[in-house]
Amino acid sequence: MFNRAEIVDRNFIRLLEEWDTPLSGVACDTSLTAPVRPDCSMTGTDLLELFDSQMTSRHLDLIARELRKTRQSFYTIGSSGHEGNAAIGRLTRHTDPAFLHYRSGAFMLERARKLPGQNMVRDTILGLVVSAEDPTAGGRHKVWGSKSLWVPPQTSTVGSHLPKAVGTAIAIGRAGRLGLPLPVPKNSIVICSLGDAGTQHAAAGTAINAACYASYSKLPVPILLVSEDNGIGISVRTEPGWVRQNFEHRANLRYFAADGLDIVSAYRTTQIAVEHCRRRRAPVFLHLKVVRLLGHAGSDPEMEYRRLTDIEATEALDPLLTTARIVIDAGLLEARQVLERYEDIRRRVRQEADVCITRPKLSTSAQIMAPLAPYHPELVHDDAAGMIPRQQRIDVFGGRDRLPENTAPQNLGNQINNALFDLMAKYDRIVLFGEDVAQRGGVYYVTKGLHKRFGPARVFNTLLDETTILGLAQGFGLIGMLPIAEIQYLAYYHNAEDQLRGEACSMQFFSQGQFRNPMVVRIASFGYQEGFGGHFHNDNSISALRDIPGLIIAAPSRGDDAAQMLRTAVSLAAVDGRVVAFLEPIALYKTRDLHEKRDGGWLTAYPPPERSIPLGQPRVYHPEVSDLAIITYANGLYLSLRAARRLLQQHGIKARVVDLRWLNPLNEAAIAEHGKACGRVLVVDEGRRTAGVAEAIVTALVEWCSPIPPVARVTGLDTYIPLGPAARYVLPTEDDIIQGSLCLCGA
Repeated sequence: MFNRAEIVDRNFIRLLEEWDTPLSGVACDTSLTAPVRPDCSMTGTDLLELFDSQMTSRHLDLIARELRKTRQSFYTIGSSGHEGNAAIGRLTRHTDPAFLHYRSGAFMLERARKLPGQNMVRDTILGLVVSAEDPTAGGRHKVWGSKSLWVPPQTSTVGSHLPKAVGTAIAIGRAGRLGLPLPVPKNSIVICSLGDAGTQHAAAGTAINAACYASYSKLPVPILLVSEDNGIGISVRTEPGWVRQNFEHRANLRYFAADGLDIVSAYRTTQIAVEHCRRRRAPVFLHLKVVRLLGHAGSDPEMEYRRLTDIEATEALDPLLTTARIVIDAGLLEARQVLERYEDIRRRVRQEADVCITRPKLSTSAQIMAPLAPYHPELVHDDAAGMIPRQQRIDVFGGRDRLPENTAPQNLGNQINNALFDLMAKYDRIVLFGEDVAQRGGVYYVTKGLHKRFGPARVFNTLLDETTILGLAQGFGLIGMLPIAEIQYLAYYHNAEDQLRGEACSMQFFSQGQFRNPMVVRIASFGYQEGFGGHFHNDNSISALRDIPGLIIAAPSRGDDAAQMLRTAVSLAAVDGRVVAFLEPIALYKTRDLHEKRDGGWLTAYPPPERSIPLGQPRVYHPEVSDLAIITYANGLYLSLRAARRLLQQHGIKARVVDLRWLNPLNEAAIAEHGKACGRVLVVDEGRRTAGVAEAIVTALVEWCSPIPPVARVTGLDTYIPLGPAARYVLPTEDDIIQGSLCLCGA
């Protein structure tokens, strides 16, 4: 079939070889410093450097395809046809955070001019050949990214990067309001690019809506959204005019249309759009008309879904052809000089490629996983143990007698609330947000009083949209703050799962730890609510969380544990940049009693503020007994302790109960220790039978214990949780735990 890369390359060369109007002489100094056109500030020097970036970007695409033939390149999604985005790279600052679409080669080459010592050609090729020396992802993926150029890495994304871009824009303004230091200048803007197809992605839609709503609410949202519209998403055509119609008159979103095929026109419009965004601190939508050359990627069978005449018509619009004509018509270079520059760039790119293909690649699992889940336990412990002055705590809580350690034992919900007061006093970088968390204090009043004490800049309500909430959390974390985001129910989290899996938890992995978005996500979780529920408010689906690489999952059951684990969670975020899901069992928020009415068995004293629970450490009840080990978490602990008492009183069986407390990573050594000590293990897992935690616990026993102890499971059933009393038939009960224990013990 036809090699379109060779054809596009040859078309450009033919234009220059057949050009028949030589210049009278070389370009003069005036032509280099004067505007190229009367209506544009672009000088001849600007134009020539932009043209070099465009040609270099093109040759990077060509070398990717050449290297692919010999299986030396593993990424061929190119930027050909999108080279007009070089204007955006030139007109923005290298301190303007940029979240980029994958066709951003010319942008990156232009941005790299802003700092000495950059070699974007080499860096790009190292990414193409997945070398471990790639300075951004280290051979884990080909990404556009750079710490020094403030480009957090993106993978092959469509629109899922927009929520964190919007979050970053909002965070810049919020940090200024709080007087917190910023890693970028306070008048920075955020650039976020996407394709025309990407504008229809669900995450893009909710992010743009959030940006517009925040701007409508008088919040600064300095974000430049760049839609690079080539009219097609892989093979799916975007209806002509749709992007313009959809965004031109959107409330609180300033729309600019630019011709990305004409670099001078693109420069002029981009300059106006950037200045508007920086001055007004408001969202701007820059609609950049481009074309897609060479198909979606090197393996794309474009002829299967596009006619040859259409492909050829698109190739005739190649922006490099247009820029070459502008350069020659402006008297800056002769055609032969343009061709010489083009071929000089080709030689340089090939020389760099010859070096890059010899550079080492990742060769061990340890290398690959090194930046995924950083953990420095001693530093985390020291941070969690750090205290604020006593008088400051007295002021925060409203008096010495109101310090939580000086009050009567309290329930789980109240102790989490107390811990949040302490943490917000300790870290002025903490911002807490979510649905209903401010004046109302949350659906279950766990955040009550925080808004009044710490103010609306630090404790605030969000839109009723989980994707926006997690996008805000990423943005705040990227800019140096410590976000504690609340998802109102576990079932609601699933609306926005990719914001943790594909975006937040991958950030350190794909940047080798150069970028991070620390956060703690509090989620009201699990089942057993009485009088209220159904599958949206009683959700036991935690496997989607456990499947996310690098995510820490905490699941406290009682108030004193929750306070200490929350301190650890925040320190994990502060010290190691970790993402922590903090699952709070709704049914235990207000629980007071354990065995009998008014026994107060589930109320706890507030632990001293310097105490914390290390990541992975379980809590063991009745460690002295060894007839049976019951391993569990969350509501399962409450049920298992009740069941253990009945087993002893009614059957003489002495059960050790192990509360895992941390569900990811699992402490497999501790699981095995108690399995060996007791010789029989019952796993009580309120998750579903085929998608809970039990399988991992049983696997740990199999892999760590010899001989393998007899083991059984009590789990939830593979169903949604129904409304009302029927829920008890699909979740573990005390009787289920007792029956399972009796079977294991042969009683």
